Amino acid sequence: MSLLSIRNLDIALPEGADRPFAARAIDFDLAAGEILCIVGESGSGKSMSANAVMGLLPQGVRATGGTITFDGQEILGLPESKMMALRGKRFAMIFQEPLSALNPLMRVGAQISEVFEAHGELTPSQRRSRALELLEEVGIPDPEAAIRAYPFQLSGGQRQRVMIAMALALEPDILIADEPTTALDVTTQAQILKLIEDLRQSRGMAVIFITHDFGVVADIADRVIVMQTGEIVETGTADEVLLHPRHPYTRALIDAIPRLTRHTEGDKTPGTPVMRVEGLSKTYTTGSGSFFKKPRVVRAVQDVTFDLFAGETIGIVGESGSGKSTVGRCIVRLVEPDKGRVLIDGADIAPMSGTELRDKRRKMQMIFQDPFSSLNPRARVSRILTEGLIAYDTPRAEAMDKARNLLELVGLDASAMDRFPHEFSGGQRQRIGIARALALDPSIIIADEAVSALDVSIQAQVLDLLADLKTRLNLSMLFITHDLRVAARICDRIIVMQKGKIVEVGPTAKVLHDPDTAYTQSLLDAIPGQDYERALTAVE
Repeated sequence: MSLLSIRNLDIALPEGADRPFAARAIDFDLAAGEILCIVGESGSGKSMSANAVMGLLPQGVRATGGTITFDGQEILGLPESKMMALRGKRFAMIFQEPLSALNPLMRVGAQISEVFEAHGELTPSQRRSRALELLEEVGIPDPEAAIRAYPFQLSGGQRQRVMIAMALALEPDILIADEPTTALDVTTQAQILKLIEDLRQSRGMAVIFITHDFGVVADIADRVIVMQTGEIVETGTADEVLLHPRHPYTRALIDAIPRLTRHTEGDKTPGTPVMRVEGLSKTYTTGSGSFFKKPRVVRAVQDVTFDLFAGETIGIVGESGSGKSTVGRCIVRLVEPDKGRVLIDGADIAPMSGTELRDKRRKMQMIFQDPFSSLNPRARVSRILTEGLIAYDTPRAEAMDKARNLLELVGLDASAMDRFPHEFSGGQRQRIGIARALALDPSIIIADEAVSALDVSIQAQVLDLLADLKTRLNLSMLFITHDLRVAARICDRIIVMQKGKIVEVGPTAKVLHDPDTAYTQSLLDAIPGQDYERALTAVE
């Protein structure tokens, strides 16, 4: 007998949405102890289907038909009071972004204890003891310190572990994990996946795992559901769906997966560097310190030196906290380095200010990780693309013409000029971000995790676009990423960073297939789905 059974579920969207339904005719079962992966692009309905199980559909979105049966009980349409009794205790959810899911004003221990309090479980002292046990169980290194910490004081991986601890507090029968590893580096991702698998084994817990990463699916799934525009288009065992897909959409998703294949472009012939970074360093000091407690010193970047040549793409990879994003921000002076030099066409920009710095800065433009937060939500695309040009004294009519040409260059229609960022998909917003970066005709692009939040098919399109633009415009690119498969697809050379230092640098093929350091090898070993990639290559 299935622990969870969904039959003919329809979820309607509010009037005026792009389509009338979020999900239609959804049918699937979940057995005790099973891991079911639901995959698909953004907007496919996978998260909405999970939210329906939890009774957490957004305002204006409602289930209009079908049934959801949990442990023999129909739960669709249950009063909120009865759903609250089930939520957390019988089924629980881990959300994609723990920093927004956790209360920033409450200590971690209080948030875990709140789960017990909401269900009238345990005494206050017992709740604290159990919170410590849960933090230890999910692998938090110092539970006593973590229980007193606020969410912002923990790393991304630690925050996700806190979310898992909260979800497991009442030992639910079903754990729903909605993209829980998307923003994590490969080693942290591997730890979280192992933790979920270990907990499934030890507790007999069923898991619904929502993801767009087929490597993750290959490593953990018993069965797979593929969704497209609100409908299930394919279902089967992991091997059936991943190695022998039947539906064209599934095949297209699999074809878009970046792989650790050898780089095909060959190494660039060194010439005069367009950018030289020498001895770049940045240290942060947190807390003012006191008689009893010293301030915390973080050496984010330590003596980083490298050259970037014309037409070259260098990837900077490493775990969260390795310093890779800080390097990019120091180069463009979004963060002021403590020491070191950044030479653009031989001129050091570190001592520059005012007009001199402004003129050099237009040669370097940045593409950010989250295009939604980096684009002004109150500005139309026309303003977003022209304000930099106008600031550099380009006549408005000329700036508007260039903006329309840029949209065409990145594969968008000129009609996008009159729309706001929220009216576009994630991939389209990232294309707008790329167009903005190209507006000032830079010679260097710094892309900071520019595709990490995108679905595999959109990710592939953006990577192809960047590679095409680099060739057509002779751009040099610094590509910061935690995904070595993405680095394999686009980079000529790779820099590996650990704890603020460069530990390895070399041609992409050399670093990915014959690394010199144990740390680089550990990053490679942590990449999910490597057995699947080999099996897929054999099938092809």
